[in-house]
Amino acid sequence: MENSKNIITRRDFFKRLGAGMSTMALASCAGGNEEVIQSTTQSVGEMTYRTTPTTGDKVSILGYGMMRLPTKAGKSARDGGNTLADEIDQDMVNRLVDYAMEHGVNYYDTSPVYCQGKSEAATGIALSRHPRNSYYVATKLSNFSPTLWSREESIKMFENSLKNLQVDYVDYLLLHSVGNGGMETFQKRYLDNGILDWLAEQRAKGRIRNLGFSFHGDIRVYDYLLSVHDKYKWDFVQIQYNYVDCIQAKGTDNRSIDGDYLYNELVKRGIPAVIMEPLLGGRLSKLPTHIVERLKQRRPEDSVASWAFRFAGSPSGILTVLSGMTYMEHLQDNIRTYSPLDVLTDEENMFLAETAKLILKYPTIPCNDCKYCMPCPYGIDIPAILLHYNKCVNEGNMPKSSMDAEYAKQRRAFLVGYDRNVPKLRQADHCIGCNQCVHHCPQNIQIPEKLRMIDGFVEDLKQERI
Repeated sequence: MENSKNIITRRDFFKRLGAGMSTMALASCAGGNEEVIQSTTQSVGEMTYRTTPTTGDKVSILGYGMMRLPTKAGKSARDGGNTLADEIDQDMVNRLVDYAMEHGVNYYDTSPVYCQGKSEAATGIALSRHPRNSYYVATKLSNFSPTLWSREESIKMFENSLKNLQVDYVDYLLLHSVGNGGMETFQKRYLDNGILDWLAEQRAKGRIRNLGFSFHGDIRVYDYLLSVHDKYKWDFVQIQYNYVDCIQAKGTDNRSIDGDYLYNELVKRGIPAVIMEPLLGGRLSKLPTHIVERLKQRRPEDSVASWAFRFAGSPSGILTVLSGMTYMEHLQDNIRTYSPLDVLTDEENMFLAETAKLILKYPTIPCNDCKYCMPCPYGIDIPAILLHYNKCVNEGNMPKSSMDAEYAKQRRAFLVGYDRNVPKLRQADHCIGCNQCVHHCPQNIQIPEKLRMIDGFVEDLKQERI
């Protein structure tokens, strides 16, 4: 185990940059002495690969997150809303997977709950058309509901995953979102029923090749699971990591979103990290115009999203970076970014830190559209409300005063867009503040408070009180 004093965070780097810290040290960005991970970067064709230390898997640095699969309505299956939007376009999924495979992407991440329960089957259909040894499939034990906490139901979920994926073994199996609900919930989901030990037994039998967990929520659960690493020998851990969270957590004690802390705790133990939310649910690809221009001035040919993906992939202890790619253009752009990965320089890290500070000046709500808050018992479309608000902030359609020249245009854009994106019976004015959604939010958003704020803003616009 590495001594914790040898772990170098980005914050340490910023302090020491002036003292001449080398580019080699920054290549790890959030951690020093990462050779313990033994995740050397290799290229097969053009895609960059990293190595899983326990199994020797050569994993593409770009991982395909199968949580936003395309539907026949041309949207993401995560959006839902009607029959056509719910029906996955299997032909398009097959084409996307084929293209990804042809360009070196070999890691595919799904879950029994993704795409309203349809992701595993769609993923299984697409991947089964390829040789089994040409890809790694990751899925999760997503036993969120108390009705699934029994040993029998949890085992049934695992066995059903194998069936849906059309495989005899899972390459990467995760305990899903272990911090949600705190230690008490984790205890009931994985310890009291003996299911964690059962999963370890399945790994020994070869039905699971790599065992890990994904984390959101209560940091005590994260710390506990790492404290028992000597017993369970985690092969990998999935964490949220992006350049805004790393700055947002600076100077706070919120270790739940502190990418530096989460990452460095893994580096100490030689556990490779799988990265989720590199774009913060798409927010880092949909930035205010002046911030887009700032990024484009530096690398005119690169997409806005590529900066976030380069940030997420640069530390050498990171195994793969997940992206939920609904459309071919997103897949192609991410393949370009990672074929091969151009590791961030010292100066580019400083530039992104300043960019993050500018982003945080805008009052967007940190919703990642994960939909863990759904369904609302009162039918409110929480993500759609929050995302419409964020979109208007980023596009400058936030009326501030009737005296402004753009007031009428901005007012209309906000109100018309609100009614188009959120049916009236599902809008914020129907929230009664039951707080059920708050306990499920990985970002710890005080959702009823935000809904009241947005509802008040909408009413002020309707009455032209702004």
